[in-house]
Amino acid sequence: MANQRKRLRDLGIKVGDLPTGLLNAITDVPGLEVGHCTVVEETPSVLRTGVTAILPLGKEKLWSHGVFAGSSVFNGYGEMTGRGWLEEAGQLSSPILLTSYYGIGAVHRGINQLCDDKDTHSGTHPIVAETWDGWLSDPNAFALTTDHVAKAMDDTHSGPVDEGCVGGGTGMVCHDFKSGIGTSSRQVSVLGETYTVGVLVQANYGDRKDFRINGVSVGEQIPGSEVPVPDRKRVPHVEDGSIIIVVATDAPLSSKQCDRLARRATLGLGRTGGYGHNGSGDYVIAFSTGNILKLREEGMHEDLKIIPEKDINMIFHGVVEATEEAIVNSLCKATTTTGYKGRVVHELPLERLTSMLT
Repeated sequence: MANQRKRLRDLGIKVGDLPTGLLNAITDVPGLEVGHCTVVEETPSVLRTGVTAILPLGKEKLWSHGVFAGSSVFNGYGEMTGRGWLEEAGQLSSPILLTSYYGIGAVHRGINQLCDDKDTHSGTHPIVAETWDGWLSDPNAFALTTDHVAKAMDDTHSGPVDEGCVGGGTGMVCHDFKSGIGTSSRQVSVLGETYTVGVLVQANYGDRKDFRINGVSVGEQIPGSEVPVPDRKRVPHVEDGSIIIVVATDAPLSSKQCDRLARRATLGLGRTGGYGHNGSGDYVIAFSTGNILKLREEGMHEDLKIIPEKDINMIFHGVVEATEEAIVNSLCKATTTTGYKGRVVHELPLERLTSMLT
């Protein structure tokens, strides 16, 4: 059954001033594909988990072509595999996979098992990032397998992106509401060219009292007496949570500029009420498809196009706006979920949201 809940803009609420791409999604960046495998089971274990796959250049160029990339860690209570080589080389040629803390090893193994020709992806290190879904999904099940990774990879496509309780976001909680996967995009003009900045998040952080949209204290206006707050503070650090932010652009950026772009994404996180708490794992990966690197060709120089530093500001604006809206979309599209031990996490009430912001 299709998710009938509305995205933020469908409620008549805008974030920022820049125009969105056609889909208002990370897939507005040409060639990029996203797929999910959602795992919802009741027996033998209660599971609310999954895998989300992002292919920067789509299936056809996977492993053989690369892009410039960078990353940033706002607070490091989390894990992202492959980041060491990403920082060393400034290049990305693997999928980006988002999943549960309890699935990161299985997903890393799975993506390597799926590549039959190991020479094809020698010299690459798959990016697998996690947030904790053990409040709604049995943490002792260790249920994710290579088959789930394969399903997420097979599902990758351009076009609209499913949001909310899907893929790696199936069991996530943000600002004490049900959340999951969210996405948004912005179009920016630089030196007479129009570029797209797209963001996808897996949001799993924050207290309700801190939740803001467009500077309005939304969370404080929805008390626990109206929408119950999950009692997650019984588990150490769980109240701090985590977020993974994936930033894509077709603007031609260097790896250093991608690092800079990744850092600006955390400003969008801060605008929603994410403060990088001590127990939060806040990781950002940013990449540019503006230069496609042919990794398997020998003895050739790359002809590159790079935006001057002095002209990059509008791209920074775009990533801040898109990050804020992607986080809110992860909440708007998520639905009330009952999971492990009968725990319930309630959805963000959209009618109340509309009454506050329109």
